[in-house]
Amino acid sequence: MINNRRKFIKQSLLASLATSLGSNIVFGKNIPFGMELVGLSETTSSFPGKSELLSVLNDRPINIETPAHLLNDKLTPNDLFFVRNNGIPPVNIDPNKWSLEISGESAASNKTYSLNELKSNFENISYNITLECGGNGRKEFNPPAKGNQWTTGAVGCVKWTGVRLKDVLNDVGIKSDAVYIGYYGADSHLSGSPDKDAISRGVPIAKALEKESMIAWAMNDQDIPLLNGHPLRLVFGGYPASCSGKWLKKIVIRDQVHDGQKMKGSSYRTPCKPVAPGAKVNEEDMCIIENMPVKSLISYPKTGATINLDQQLPIAGHAWTSSKEITKMEYSIDFGMNWLACRLSKSDNKYAWQHFEAEVNFPEKGYYEVWARATDIDGNTQPMLLPGWNPKGYLNNACHRIAIKVL
Repeated sequence: MINNRRKFIKQSLLASLATSLGSNIVFGKNIPFGMELVGLSETTSSFPGKSELLSVLNDRPINIETPAHLLNDKLTPNDLFFVRNNGIPPVNIDPNKWSLEISGESAASNKTYSLNELKSNFENISYNITLECGGNGRKEFNPPAKGNQWTTGAVGCVKWTGVRLKDVLNDVGIKSDAVYIGYYGADSHLSGSPDKDAISRGVPIAKALEKESMIAWAMNDQDIPLLNGHPLRLVFGGYPASCSGKWLKKIVIRDQVHDGQKMKGSSYRTPCKPVAPGAKVNEEDMCIIENMPVKSLISYPKTGATINLDQQLPIAGHAWTSSKEITKMEYSIDFGMNWLACRLSKSDNKYAWQHFEAEVNFPEKGYYEVWARATDIDGNTQPMLLPGWNPKGYLNNACHRIAIKVL
């Protein structure tokens, strides 16, 4: 009886949705019960200092994301790169007077470097590295999770230029008991209190010593934009972007897990073991997020595209992972019942996103959703639907999907 009632409700909803879309929903019987169709929602806005096509989630602090179709470039243009801030950016910045202090209980010495000394005294390097907010995709969680309701656009891949963090740390000297590094930036707390940090996170020492971990001053061969951390920031690929501290003023080498602002409680932590949706989780049962999950994004065409039945639909996008590389990319047009292969490029370096392409054929007129699914070299594959619930809505790597009408 329950199954019959659910089937009746689903058929009624499909009829209603088809009316709203003005089109038959092909493969509608395969839609997971309760899922909202992506073709029924889209929001855009504008923000001074970035492209007016970006979407504003919050203006205090500034948090803006990039609609998926604006992320089609192989390297994200600076004006399209998302912004996730926790405090108020500094003002009246003079790069010629900027300095970076390295200290901490596990530092063999304390040193301060000017920006020019960093550029002159260490090997300059460039890597294409993807940064993604740990809360990207939070909007899909149900029950709703607290925080900015990111959809898909808190991600981007750019060419970062700077120096290896390990070269600077080794110049200072690292004691044998070092386990973590933490950062402090020049941004101020929302309250205006000089005694409070807006954010002060960090990474394990092994991550800090990876060859791709950077202190950067340039994005795509230009100065880093103010809202993204000018004139100096950290860059850690494969970790939540909150670890890549902006407006970098100080790094501490710690003999314990860094305990700065947003390192405790539920901030950038998920339950160590799966929990029921809506459950309350004690702090001691929460684990710090380190590696980000495998993920992909369809960046072409824009969701809502319309084509004729006799046309092929070219699709394109990117896939990324904290593992070494993506090894397989697939798409589905029947709500995940069947999957077909995409062409997949090699990565420029570890932590750079990889590009995929395919040509899609449709069997009949109607409404479709094109879904994308990535698999990395370690066998990690995106789930079709939302992964395990957590209180802050982190690490949503469910398949991205776009709406298509075939006439």
